[in-house]
Amino acid sequence: MKPGLRRGQLTTWKDEQGFGFIQPADGSQDVFLHITALKDRTRRPKAGDVIYYHLTFNQNREVRADKAFILGARAKSTSASRRKSTSRKTVLKHLVLVLETLFLSALPLWGSIQFAWAIANPIPLILYPVMGLWTFALYKDDKSRAKRDEWRIPENRLHLYELAGGWLGGFIAQRTIRHKNQKRSYQAVFWVIVTLHLLFWLGWFFLSKTR
Repeated sequence: MKPGLRRGQLTTWKDEQGFGFIQPADGSQDVFLHITALKDRTRRPKAGDVIYYHLTFNQNREVRADKAFILGARAKSTSASRRKSTSRKTVLKHLVLVLETLFLSALPLWGSIQFAWAIANPIPLILYPVMGLWTFALYKDDKSRAKRDEWRIPENRLHLYELAGGWLGGFIAQRTIRHKNQKRSYQAVFWVIVTLHLLFWLGWFFLSKTR
């Protein structure tokens, strides 16, 4: 039996039983078609339909149609629609991540700029980026270790780097590589750390304006 897509006409179709027979275009023996072999159809088949199909064997070694579709009654390519849907979801996720990151980092970033200006020292400006990259790398390394079933990085160590300014890198890692984002106990400590940083900068702004 030669492989490949074949063409034929549905000469018999018993809709209640869900099967029929295809007369191949090459004039060979009729081929059995079951409703389950029809993919991406937009309606029920009927006698006279042109059917494209592949040949296969059933348990009794009898030839039957498989991976078939009705000419003119086939849904749009599911793979293409899935790719489009996945692409839209990916773009939306990236957009949401950017907005969330900007929202969380706006206050610390502005505070770092103001603080660096006040003390005439650029160190506060590089603290968050450096610690963020470092923490992101630790998250990635820890996830890699988990996949290899190796010794893990202690959670307290990750929290320490987050507290030292790397929480934004941890946040991005949670959203992108999906690590530590499901464990509730970890998330509770993480968001306490984020809240402490935000409260620190709110307090600093308040004190700087009252002076």
